[in-house]
Order: sequence, then C-alpha cells, then structure tokens
Amino acid sequence: MTEIRTPRLLLRRWRDDDLAPMADINADPRVMHWIDDGSVRDLDQTAEDIERWEEEWDEEGFGLFAVELLASGELAGFTGLYMPEFLPEVMPDVAISWRFGTQFWGQGYASEAAQATLEFALQDRGLDRVISISRLGDTASENVISKLGMVPERETVHPEYGTALQVHAIDLTEFQA
Repeated sequence: MTEIRTPRLLLRRWRDDDLAPMADINADPRVMHWIDDGSVRDLDQTAEDIERWEEEWDEEGFGLFAVELLASGELAGFTGLYMPEFLPEVMPDVAISWRFGTQFWGQGYASEAAQATLEFALQDRGLDRVISISRLGDTASENVISKLGMVPERETVHPEYGTALQVHAIDLTEFQA
C-alpha cells in the first residue's frame, strides 16, 4: 500500500470511513467554487469519485491520496495525481491536484501534501513532467502551484463548462526536492 508521510500529514489510499468527511468537504460551496462549474457534490457522487480514484490507482499506479492529519487522524482532503482526460489537449500529461476542507486552509497543508506528491511523481513513479490545471483567478491554488516551482504554460478553456483555465508545468530537470 502506497503511503507518504510528511512532518504533519499522512498521504494514503482511501478507506470506507473517509466517505463521510470527504462528502462534507465536497458539499461546501466555498471548497467547490473553483472546481468544474462550482457545483457541490453529494454523498453518492463522492462515493463514485472515491471509487474512480481508487480504480485509477489500480490502472495507472498513481492516483489521489486521502490526506490525514498525523496529529488528529482527521481527513483533511486529498492531493495526488490524475489523468486529465477532460482536457484532451494536455494528454498524456499527468496532473497534480488537491482539495481540502476550509478548516484546513491557510495552514500550508496543501503545499506540504502537493510537494510530497510531486516528489512521488518525479522520483518514485518516474514521471518526467507534471502539470497542474487551475481556474484563472484561483489565487489560493496559484500560490501552491508557484511553491511547487511550476510555471505557466498556456491558457485554455474548460471544454464542458467554458471556464478559463491556466495550465502550469514542471519537468524533472526543473524540480528541486
């Protein structure tokens, strides 16, 4: 089982007891504001998401980690790698993503988890390049992306929702662990 420990976090595969706290995160309009069309997700949709994320682990050898606080055991959200099939123009690149509950914002958890995930992608999984896709104007995500050393590569539009997106990238030659 793939796990990564950071000073404050455990990045791990999903468990059954993660469903309710992740559904609470997905049900928060503040969390979902910058994701897809901004719609919240319910318990059933979250269950489908987690099932899909676990399938990606099995198929690709990477996926979205559940992020647990080491101090309390609470599920803070997720971070990890995924195939951004919704945006064919960037394929076959692998993207890094994160989503945390609002009570965990502003404490550096997203940056800590994303940095560990980027190291996992480039060093453990042997990827030469990782991208990040964010909605234009999502300054919180842009701050994390900047801390990862990723640079803007192009702007595009979400093919389904019509929202403006920014694609950032980093390759192994630029990565500083």
